Amino acid sequence: MRYLLDTTLIIDHAHGYGPAMALLHKLYEDGAELFTCDVVVCEALSGGSDEHLAVVSRLLEPLDYVVTDPAAARLAADARLRRHRSGGKLGLGNALIAAAAAGLGATIVTRNRPDFERQGASVLGY
Repeated sequence: MRYLLDTTLIIDHAHGYGPAMALLHKLYEDGAELFTCDVVVCEALSGGSDEHLAVVSRLLEPLDYVVTDPAAARLAADARLRRHRSGGKLGLGNALIAAAAAGLGATIVTRNRPDFERQGASVLGY
């Protein structure tokens, strides 16, 4: 099974949040394919102490890294346009993460289900 790890999982794990730590351990134990993307790396490394950033870097290092390709960028733009036209909001980061996951055929692992579920993404919460 393929999973794209959202920023919430990376940060929660780095802070020692039990459910995030247990889920990531289980995914590794199950031999899941684990991915990150440019948006998650940028968000996860955008704040915190040097010690926190070192932990985040160690969590990100073994993950398979995917770059937003043109098809994913267009998919994200379409999701944002549809959401905005319906009177709602959809952040650029979550739109790009969902599009990257769609391109991989991956489930998004997150504590932030609503933004991703609204886009039709497969989500694994904790």
